[in-house]
Amino acid sequence: MKPSIKPANPNFSSGPCTKRPGYSLAALDTSSLGRSHRSKLGKAKLQLAITETARLLELPEGYRVGIVPGSDTGAMEMAMWSLLGERPVDVFAWESFGSGWASDIAKQLKLEAARSFTAPYGQLPDFSQAKADHDVVFTWNGTTSGVKVNNADWISDARIGLTICDATSAVFAMQMPWEKLDVTTFSWQKVLGGEGAHGVIILSPRAVARLESYTPPWPMPKIFLLAKGGKLIEGIFEGATINTPSMLCVEDYLDALKWVDDIGGLSAAVAKSEANLKVFSDFVAENDWIDFLAESADICSNTSVCFQLKATEDQVKAIVKLLDAEGVAYDIGAYRDAPAGLRVWCGATVEQSDIEALLPWLTWAYQTATAA
Repeated sequence: MKPSIKPANPNFSSGPCTKRPGYSLAALDTSSLGRSHRSKLGKAKLQLAITETARLLELPEGYRVGIVPGSDTGAMEMAMWSLLGERPVDVFAWESFGSGWASDIAKQLKLEAARSFTAPYGQLPDFSQAKADHDVVFTWNGTTSGVKVNNADWISDARIGLTICDATSAVFAMQMPWEKLDVTTFSWQKVLGGEGAHGVIILSPRAVARLESYTPPWPMPKIFLLAKGGKLIEGIFEGATINTPSMLCVEDYLDALKWVDDIGGLSAAVAKSEANLKVFSDFVAENDWIDFLAESADICSNTSVCFQLKATEDQVKAIVKLLDAEGVAYDIGAYRDAPAGLRVWCGATVEQSDIEALLPWLTWAYQTATAA
């Protein structure tokens, strides 16, 4: 029978992700709107976003936070174009975004001393191949595969190269080993449900040292510049962004950061996301028609949860359409390059009660689609 109780919030998209519980535009401080981002007020708002990010993420002393254009993609491209080329690079990819970074390194930057290590959807590559004297590029959480890195033991503490990590669907949902990460990028439209177009880049002191001692051999667009004349462009990390940011998006991000603080900080946000995954794990254990795409529990993402079903591709599409039409779950089809299945976001902005309400509908939609 068709369930009677629907999720109060049917937004389970993996990006942009759902807003925090209780979100309201009326709660935003709009005093910076219509003002220059370079005004005293504008810079103060951007600086607050930077300092609160560092505080809530519990970054080590000396790590720098910058707000950059182009979402996580922009932040990653800035990092790769600005930092790579000094030494060989090892790229690890197991889903579409990691494969994109590998392609950019090979086809755009044309780095000859680059090695690529890949794994199919649902698995991780062999991280033991990483060399301590090479730069390393990888994602922390495969947003399109539902597979995350489960530890950073493979990253040498005595490394000479830099680690460049795309962590857009992990930051604020997973505990990040900052001492192992030299460059980390994310966009606040993922885990915190912020608005699009802005990225965040976090640099370790080692990354700053590389920027101030190495100049790439290729032309650099102004929008990618992190250093000039052998010095870090400090403004990026002090609220003077490279191009004009949306102050409305910044206010929205500040609202999300305050919410994280109000619920108990980073550890509370991580715990909430992990508790949401547990609801799905129990459901999968009780039903033989659905399983995680991740091949083992220890690498299963607790944000972008990807499922494979005992169903044809057309039946999966029918399930997605049924749930959308019923107003139960929006935007939960698998990523276009991933195997046919479902992808349901369960980060901290998603309420556990909504996931619990969704589960009977998943069963109903599956039975309806496969019986047709």
